[in-house]
Amino acid sequence: MAKDQMVFGIRAVIEAIAAGKEVDKVFIKKGLQGDLFQEFLDEVKANNVPFQFVPIEKLNRITRKNHQGVIAFISPVVYQDAEQLIQMLYDEGKEPFVLVLDQLTDVRNFGAIARTAECVGIDAIIITDKGGAPINADAIKTSAGALHTVPVCRTSSLFKTVEYLKNSGLKLVAATEKGAQDYDKLDYSGPVALIMGSEDTGISNQILKIVDYKSCIPLKGEIKSLNVSVAAGVLMYEILKWRK
Repeated sequence: MAKDQMVFGIRAVIEAIAAGKEVDKVFIKKGLQGDLFQEFLDEVKANNVPFQFVPIEKLNRITRKNHQGVIAFISPVVYQDAEQLIQMLYDEGKEPFVLVLDQLTDVRNFGAIARTAECVGIDAIIITDKGGAPINADAIKTSAGALHTVPVCRTSSLFKTVEYLKNSGLKLVAATEKGAQDYDKLDYSGPVALIMGSEDTGISNQILKIVDYKSCIPLKGEIKSLNVSVAAGVLMYEILKWRK
């Protein structure tokens, strides 16, 4: 990660959070204690900043400067609130079309999907704050800058957010081969949330249980899976056909 996307040192990170910097995550050395550290941890928790306790060796590999056991990674984008965004879209008379990425881990896949999402006019990309691909320089570059244009919403509970989308009238469409119908045989009219899963495990079973449609792309060759960014592109453009 570029140095200008990092802030290190307890006081510096406290000031960055207080100044409203969008923090992707914070690495904290295991075993840190003291009044200043407690002030820092309270600030992190109060602002719902994702954090992880790590060995000192991990921090030293990232920077040799005096990090004081704390390194924060600043996001190049400003995250939106999913619930507020959906309500705003309805208030504007729109039928929301959002993309949900469930633990997608490859940065370049993420960037490529964001680029296609911008091209089809996606209203938002919703991601989880833990375990997914970071929005870093590689993601921005692969997206051709789309991640600076498409609203990105980050949530600590993807299931609860997806449940909110369903309760808000969005049709949940999961890209999966598990009991799915061919993607071009489904009705994508109205508000839609397209859900794409991680490269290795796909969409979580918890989310699959509440979706409205399970959509798959037929494969004629010997390879039995598409790259997730390619699959996302096919499905987004199929859904686009149904948009007003």
